[in-house]
Amino acid sequence: MPDGGASTLPSPARRGRGAVVNPPVRYETTRTELWDDGWGTLAAEFGNLPPLPTELIREKAKSAMAWNESPDIGFDRSLNPYRGCEHGCVYCYARPSHAYVGMSPGLDFETRLMFKPNLPELLEKELSRPGYTPKPVALGANTDPYQPVERTLGITRRVLEVLERFGHPVTIVTKSAGVLRDLDILKRMAGRNLAHVCLSVTTLDLKLARAMEPRAASPLKRLETVSVLASAGIPTAVLVAPLIPGLNDMELERILETSARAGASRAGYVLLRLPLEIREMFEAWLAKHHPERAQRVLALVRETRGGRFYDSRFGTRQTGTGPYAELLNQRFKLALRRFGLEGRSVMGRNLDCTQFRPPAETPQQLELL
Repeated sequence: MPDGGASTLPSPARRGRGAVVNPPVRYETTRTELWDDGWGTLAAEFGNLPPLPTELIREKAKSAMAWNESPDIGFDRSLNPYRGCEHGCVYCYARPSHAYVGMSPGLDFETRLMFKPNLPELLEKELSRPGYTPKPVALGANTDPYQPVERTLGITRRVLEVLERFGHPVTIVTKSAGVLRDLDILKRMAGRNLAHVCLSVTTLDLKLARAMEPRAASPLKRLETVSVLASAGIPTAVLVAPLIPGLNDMELERILETSARAGASRAGYVLLRLPLEIREMFEAWLAKHHPERAQRVLALVRETRGGRFYDSRFGTRQTGTGPYAELLNQRFKLALRRFGLEGRSVMGRNLDCTQFRPPAETPQQLELL
């Protein structure tokens, strides 16, 4: 009788989506597994799956800003108009957060998206609170603020309108050319030293980008976006993230050189991180798209993480440890000097916080007496 083990089961992968598995929600006590009864029924059912549509779910947010105390990142507050991301980047560090709302970090993360239509109003209230101390806020730190649904929902633009009105500094990291829609706001804010934009460029290989980041802008489009932003006077950086040993790390210098020519003034990088479910999803993705490299890539990942797949310690989780990780760091530093790019911080720490002014409140009746 045929073995019904997991290795013989068909993949739930869908065309145009990044994840090739849909792991169970880790907080649930039960899980569902496919099982082949030996008659080939699963192969028939999964043989020609239709494209998986995107589902939008309205979320009534209770607060606008998310706060953190991590010494590894250059901001202590962030704004996230969306949960989940349609770009479908298989390596995305935000995927495990979907389990907090009872959804899988796999295909659910990129097809079942939650949006927060009341975020701008909440933000205005929080910025108006007495005693609020302004520091640069990261827009879209968890998922991309310019993913495709932003074209119609426009939550990110409304957030920028609030920040501009308050004179509040903002940093943006995106993989989307959609940021150019808000060029008018960003140009005005940058003229006051209140805005900084960073484009994430993972690879210049179109085939690799399409498999790894299926619904993000093409590498060429991202570099064109860097050029337009820089030409408009908006400080623009490039983030090579994630740098995957044995898969895209050989492109590091070429990405930085091309980005510098496009007008980027800063650059940074982040080594691949595989916490929680991301390890399983990345291994499955490698087996499907790059089986000839899979063992080598995973071995190098372990080499840069002290023999494990992930090391969560502050100070090392972004760049790794060991000879291979140190080599990448040295290559990065040399490339910065060679191409005239600044430091590894891409989060706009030099933005001006002194212009923050809550708009004048509506006059109260007492003032008329």
